[in-house]
Amino acid sequence: MTMFFTSDEHYAHRNAIKYCGRPFINEDEADETMINRHNSKVTNKDTTVHGGDFTLISNTELVFKKYVYRLNGSHIFIRGSHDRWLDKAYHEIWTRTINKQHIVVCHYAMLVWPRSHYNSWLLFGHSHGALNDLVRGKCHDIGVDNNNFYPLSEDEIFDIMKSKPDNFNLVRGEERDDL
Repeated sequence: MTMFFTSDEHYAHRNAIKYCGRPFINEDEADETMINRHNSKVTNKDTTVHGGDFTLISNTELVFKKYVYRLNGSHIFIRGSHDRWLDKAYHEIWTRTINKQHIVVCHYAMLVWPRSHYNSWLLFGHSHGALNDLVRGKCHDIGVDNNNFYPLSEDEIFDIMKSKPDNFNLVRGEERDDL
């Protein structure tokens, strides 16, 4: 099983093409391209963390029928700015340790995040690649606009983070699990 990360798909959102400069004729082409690219990497044994703004559609049953059931794997959804279809049981922020690395996923970029002082990684969306020159440390925009409309595997995230500098607030010393 592999973990994948993505954000800001904006399924069925015609204006995302215009606002984000997406290379699609219409939302149907955008939707089909993202579904196909997702399924070309993600198997049914994998899990994808969606970092928010999955769709503007507010009908949960319709979202599952049109999109979620068509995407390979299981899914974890983080609430973004437009995710009215998610009930209150869904995450605003998600944290896990993968291969001994603490990873935080939030829809929004942050200057500090849980365990950032111990070099945890932040995966965020919302900015559609516009913050790449501003973010510092172990963080990456997982939005589709920043990643050629593909989800990123945990291995790809690990490779990306190798070239990133340590977090500015890194505390050198012994790792603590209680902070």
